[in-house]
Amino acid sequence: MSELSHTPPVSDPQHLATLYQITRELNSSLDLDTVLENVMDRVIEVTNAERGFLMLCDNNRGEMEFKVARGMDRRDLQSPEFQVSTTIIRKVMQTRQPLLTDNAQFDKRFTRGESIMILGLRSILCVPILVKERLIGLVYVDNRLQAGLFNESHRELLTAFAAQAGVAIENARLYRVAVEKGRMEKELQMAQVIQRDLLPGTLPVLAGYDITAEWRTAREVAGDFYDCLPVDDGLGVIIADVSDKGAPAAIFMAMARSLIRSATLMTGTPEAALGQTNATLLQDIESGMFVTVYYALLHPGGRVLGVNAGHNRPLLWRTTQGTHEFLPRGGRPLGWFADLPLRPVEFQMTAGDVLILYTDGLTEAENERGEPFGDARLVETVRACADRPASAIKEHLIAAVEAFRGAAPPFDDTTLVVVRYAGQ
Repeated sequence: MSELSHTPPVSDPQHLATLYQITRELNSSLDLDTVLENVMDRVIEVTNAERGFLMLCDNNRGEMEFKVARGMDRRDLQSPEFQVSTTIIRKVMQTRQPLLTDNAQFDKRFTRGESIMILGLRSILCVPILVKERLIGLVYVDNRLQAGLFNESHRELLTAFAAQAGVAIENARLYRVAVEKGRMEKELQMAQVIQRDLLPGTLPVLAGYDITAEWRTAREVAGDFYDCLPVDDGLGVIIADVSDKGAPAAIFMAMARSLIRSATLMTGTPEAALGQTNATLLQDIESGMFVTVYYALLHPGGRVLGVNAGHNRPLLWRTTQGTHEFLPRGGRPLGWFADLPLRPVEFQMTAGDVLILYTDGLTEAENERGEPFGDARLVETVRACADRPASAIKEHLIAAVEAFRGAAPPFDDTTLVVVRYAGQ
């Protein structure tokens, strides 16, 4: 009985029994399309209407959208928007009150209703579907052949029925949203697994170098990535950050990673690989997204060739001197301009030196006061742990950023590659 507690009273005992029956049927399904069709079929059945229409509010446009349009034989009606009285629909939307006319052709309230005259409408009954005083739709029935088909008893029944239908429709809609959200969450979780699988699980080894990496997403999927692959007698270490976030960035990330990898295998030098990737992105992609990249080619003996395509400046810590430098930014992001002025920078690492490659999710991480972690904190954090193995430096950096951020949520993906040169 509680399900009818907010339902308008129904005086006709037969109609009351009908209301109980159809309410029970409505609540038997959570499939929105099934619920809408059941509502319309039962409305036509209890009113003996020639035609019936069920509309739901389109919140984006502020208009009614036809969901079900039926005839007495349960046949779907085509182009329902041209078969109803727009005058009556607008009136019910404005007043949120049921509207009944037993002969619209002679009803003085609708003398200016062109659709009523053109369609030859006579008996019309339209009631709002309300959920907690919020208009979610309308039920509209009419008859073009017979006047006086609907009376106050029908209006009373249909109003009570609309109240119950509103609850059933809202429950079905919420269930659909929940199912869709669950499906999307599962797909995003799978996408994150696939993304993680694209990253190297075990980093290749090059004598004298200690290398480790970390990849953390701010959302389910990320636009950051890193890679590490053998190139001749050396090792190519790559870190990159796509301009966008979420699923579009994740797709772009997968493409950019594959292009850089294949270009590296064909060209052999960082600047040639990035140049070829840029040309392919400009030719095939029109999304407006771009990707910043830093490519470090590690050679035996500590010699490193670095190429920066618009990425954050890597930090090079000189352990022996206790000094640091940020390597030049240089270049432009890939996928932005055809002109890509890349400038290779060669430098020598000595025993104990540490190279930190990172995305802006690390240095731009903000605390609860909106302050960024920044370059200075990055330097001081590395200073405190530069004599440790690469994995310990990485963990120390991640812990420092998380402690600084506190309860503030991460606003960007964070990727970090630590290269420590131990010497020959």
